[in-house]
Amino acid sequence: MPPLFRRFYSRFLFLGFVLTLTFAAGMRAAELQTKTVVFFGDSLTAGHGLEDPTDDAYPALIQKKIEAAGLKWRVVNAGLSGETSAAGLRRVDWILRQPIDLFVLALGANDGLRGIDPAVTRTNLQGIIDKVRAKYPSATIVLAGMMLPPSMGENYARSFREIFPALAEKNGLPLIPFLLEGVGGVPELNQADGIHPTPRGHAMVAETVWKVLKPLL
Repeated sequence: MPPLFRRFYSRFLFLGFVLTLTFAAGMRAAELQTKTVVFFGDSLTAGHGLEDPTDDAYPALIQKKIEAAGLKWRVVNAGLSGETSAAGLRRVDWILRQPIDLFVLALGANDGLRGIDPAVTRTNLQGIIDKVRAKYPSATIVLAGMMLPPSMGENYARSFREIFPALAEKNGLPLIPFLLEGVGGVPELNQADGIHPTPRGHAMVAETVWKVLKPLL
């Protein structure tokens, strides 16, 4: 190889190496700038019954709001249909394997529908909160409140409803008073089962959640 060509080739390789490092550093910086919010819930969060949960469930709508606001946050929908607080306590360790900056805890509805002792639900939810804080002490945890229909009995419904503000106060957590505010019990905003929101219902849930989340992002 002629000396002049050799020098040119060496410089070309060096420039390529520098550009590769610069690109990698830029990508890494972008990754570090993007934070993660996880929605940890049940079928309400998973978007049960929707034709396209990845686009219509309220976590997906929150992602769209985040992008529209120009914020660098990535939404992870960790909703699982049928999840109880006890099952969530067992599953949360797996979810915590990824970096988390904001954790929205939206479990408990299935406990109420199954008539589980509110004291048990509260203990399980506290266990989830404790695990998140142990793994990510600087992460913000938001608690989503839930209410039950009167058919579950007035005393039980009241005891269940009180779980969420009590936990929020004890742990100093931002609280979404009622995840299904304006949606629960409204036939035209729910699917045929009367429990899971339609796309319009999820849009309203997203508005309720966004009011609490936006100042935290």
